[in-house]
Amino acid sequence: MMAKTAQILLALAFLAGCSSHLRAPADTPVIAAPASVAAADAALAQAARDRLALEAAYARSEAECYERFFVNRCLDQAKETRRQGLVVVRAIEVEMERYKRQAAVDERDRKVAQAEADYAAEEAARAAEPPPPPRAAPEPLPERAPGISLAERKARQDAKLKAIAERERAEAPKRAAKAAEFERKQQESARRQAEIAAKKAEKAKQAK
Repeated sequence: MMAKTAQILLALAFLAGCSSHLRAPADTPVIAAPASVAAADAALAQAARDRLALEAAYARSEAECYERFFVNRCLDQAKETRRQGLVVVRAIEVEMERYKRQAAVDERDRKVAQAEADYAAEEAARAAEPPPPPRAAPEPLPERAPGISLAERKARQDAKLKAIAERERAEAPKRAAKAAEFERKQQESARRQAEIAAKKAEKAKQAK
């Protein structure tokens, strides 16, 4: 009988200390945040191993309890030890998953902020570029050459002016498209900045 009692006590001791993470908590344990996503993944893997160890230890203790006189008391003690261990395991899992979700959100915000910064730098560099040289004015009418009448010189000048006007009209849609695209990017940038500010405000509100 003494030998069986000693075996049960050893099993319960193993169940209570089967992992460095598993300590009997008074209430919900406070789990420190990991240093990185890799550390969170490692903690989750350890928690899974701890859970298996708890169940295995409980199964051994349960089998030995049926050989004792006070079966129910022994089973209750084994269940309580397992419950306390599982509380710690679950707390670790919850904290690690929360950390990983927050890390994913922070990484997304970082990429958005970096994209905004790159866009702003590109626009600033573009604005700092020197303006294009002014268009050359139409050449003045040459002095009347022998054999060219005033009407012919006027027709040539009109043809040049017409060509310039047609070129201006042809390039007008491109200029308008560039201006519209710039305006769209400015509005999109403002919208994204507003979304980031709103998310940060919501996070700060939840943290309180």
